[in-house]
Amino acid sequence: MTDRAKTAVICGGTAGIGRATAHAFAQAGFRIAVIARGEEGLADTRAELEEKGTMTLAISADVADAEAVDKAAERIEAELGPIEIWVNAAMATVFGPVNKTSAAEYKRVTEVTYLGFVHGTLAALRYMESRNRGTIVQVGSALSYRAIPLQSAYCAAKFAIRGFTDSLRCELIHTNSRVRLTMVQLPAHNTPQFDWSRNKMQKRPQPVPPIHTPEVAARAILRAATDAPRELWLGRASFQAIIGNMFMPGLLDRMMAKQAWNGQMTDEPASDEQPDNLFQPVVGLHRLEGRFGDQTKGKALGLSSETVGKLAAGALALVMVFGVAVVVAIAS
Repeated sequence: MTDRAKTAVICGGTAGIGRATAHAFAQAGFRIAVIARGEEGLADTRAELEEKGTMTLAISADVADAEAVDKAAERIEAELGPIEIWVNAAMATVFGPVNKTSAAEYKRVTEVTYLGFVHGTLAALRYMESRNRGTIVQVGSALSYRAIPLQSAYCAAKFAIRGFTDSLRCELIHTNSRVRLTMVQLPAHNTPQFDWSRNKMQKRPQPVPPIHTPEVAARAILRAATDAPRELWLGRASFQAIIGNMFMPGLLDRMMAKQAWNGQMTDEPASDEQPDNLFQPVVGLHRLEGRFGDQTKGKALGLSSETVGKLAAGALALVMVFGVAVVVAIAS
């Protein structure tokens, strides 16, 4: 660690993808600030990072509380130095059909998973815009393009994040700002969310395969923070969901109705005694990985949305050239 090390903030950095991201940025030489609710998870994460020699600040705050996020940012600036990278990764979800999800549950998921990103972005901008530099990374999902059953609150929040991010990006371009904004669209990962999210289903939840390790996402988030593409799409499932929904949304509606319904449930019955983290942090589950380690993949292809667009344009051009050649051949 040197005095020239930069500061990265990870919201939701005490478990799963957020925790893996904190480790990835620490390994890259950043000072790390972690924002989360649970004191246990914060203490464990800080200890792991400090053991590796990383200057770390762990702050207990609920990202749904805008004032608390602002105060956290102020403290980070004072104790670690200028915030160069801000990663919004905190999330909450409810597994269950719409007619079994309450208004209060929708409100809470929205406050954490959508407004938490807004609060973090606003806090980062207050410092980044005055310096005219910095990078904000929104940890998104393929579900921000293609919604699935049994997670309506989460999918809606991810859609909202993408809309908010697109609007802000236009504003930054309009003002010629050098603050960079990027979004990473992720596939399924093996995280503790499937052990502590509120569950209204009769079976225990699981990620829809293929399932990746949290480190796969962390590497993509670090890459996005470094290169700042408009969006970074990660994994085959993300490409299929995003591109497929552009061309055949009705077909995907029917496919998701069958495959994503049972695909989100294990054969294990749900337990009424399982605590959830919707309104308060749980104890003992702030881990890097979930319980699906035997099914995970350690690699995934990641492409920027710009690259995907160029590949699609190239493929379309080839199809047109082939079509013209066929027509000419027939005519001759």
